Amino acid sequence: MADAPVRLLLAGAGAIGRAHARHVAASDACVLAGVVDPAPVSRDWARQLGVPHADQLEPALAAWRPDGVILATPNTLHVVGALACLERGVPVLVEKPIADRLHDALTLVEAAQRLRVPVLVGHHRRHSAAMATACETIASGVLGRLVAVQGSALFRKPQAYFDAAPWRRESGGGPILINMIHEVDNLRLLAGEIAEVQAIASNARRGHAVEDTVAIVLRFVGGALGTFLLSDAAASTHSWEQTSGENGMYARDASEACYHVSGERGSLAIPTMRLQLATGDEASWLEPLHEQRLVVPTVDPLRRQLDHFIAVIQRREAPRVSAADAAATLAATLAIAESAASGRPVRCDKIAL
Repeated sequence: MADAPVRLLLAGAGAIGRAHARHVAASDACVLAGVVDPAPVSRDWARQLGVPHADQLEPALAAWRPDGVILATPNTLHVVGALACLERGVPVLVEKPIADRLHDALTLVEAAQRLRVPVLVGHHRRHSAAMATACETIASGVLGRLVAVQGSALFRKPQAYFDAAPWRRESGGGPILINMIHEVDNLRLLAGEIAEVQAIASNARRGHAVEDTVAIVLRFVGGALGTFLLSDAAASTHSWEQTSGENGMYARDASEACYHVSGERGSLAIPTMRLQLATGDEASWLEPLHEQRLVVPTVDPLRRQLDHFIAVIQRREAPRVSAADAAATLAATLAIAESAASGRPVRCDKIAL
């Protein structure tokens, strides 16, 4: 039985849930034990997959006894669904964000620690080969002490994106809460913990109740400063999706970078992986920097995340993104939202529960 495939229950039959299902189907190490989703169309989809269907998670957990659960439900259901899994001793992969509110995220952190059941949060860029190479390069010290980080997520969402889900125009939508959490997680990986943020937001281009463009200043615990531009109304390719090529549904511009990390001895552009290093005893703008392109293997982060989740279920690996880690990313993202609303700097450790 040691080689038996891991049985995974999928909760949530939306776009990301179906992407998870495709990777499960392609893996020899796991099988889909069933689909949970109250939408009638999900019942037909489960039938096509040849797996059981249920409307609610808890009865499915009791009836099917899966080895693990992939929780791809709406954000507001992440914590309640994850707690149901933990109470039955079932490891869970929770799609990001871990929660909408920090208090709820910390409730899940406490439950995971108390019950000693693994929680992996689906910040799938943690499994990106480009991000792994960038983090290893920075950690090696070749850039010297970090000085500054520049980042952008500039893209234009089509009108159909908002027509399909009108809540994206209202409070709780907007690119800070929908998109920026990805970027915050990457920034934490590249430059360390974020101490303080200040943000200015505008809705002048789309006219929605929520922002469409945000300018952000960041202070990192290690002393570096950062700037970040975020917009879902800008016709630009300066975003992770359009530069990394990791998701084939987006048009790719491989010539552009969306992050630039600078240290006292050199800099790294990501994901072009253009590394520039000083060659003399003292780095100077009077001397050319030695340039090279780092080689990054081609991997699918979602597939790599699934392989990692199987190892987590089998207790061979600790979660790469724990509930506590994801809660820190959420706190910094909420700090940006609070600063944009108040117009004042916000410390990430002072976010209200």
